Amino acid sequence: MQAMEAARELAKAIQETPEYREYSQLKKEIDADAGIKALIQEYRRLQTSMQMRMLSGQGMDGDETQRFNSLNMLLFADSRTSGFLMAEMKMQRMMAEIFGVITRASGLDIPMPGN
Repeated sequence: MQAMEAARELAKAIQETPEYREYSQLKKEIDADAGIKALIQEYRRLQTSMQMRMLSGQGMDGDETQRFNSLNMLLFADSRTSGFLMAEMKMQRMMAEIFGVITRASGLDIPMPGN
């Protein structure tokens, strides 16, 4: 059970990082504004759809691409939403690094992006 205890400690340590605190605060602000939250959800939906099309070898949908680019410009032009999205990216990067450390330690052969 030592590994689970360490996982709980890791979870606590993650929540004490500046990256987590920044992300958590900005997420609360975004979640409090239904309009902005809906825009970010649409942005993510479009981003995922475009990524899935690329991975499956399908061509890009012109309307989706145009909508995504418009949302991208809109969201990154606003300091609240751009700050949130950047904080989210920092958290994702940190979590990917942590996952990489754990994966390497486990000896599992799980391919990691960038490796």
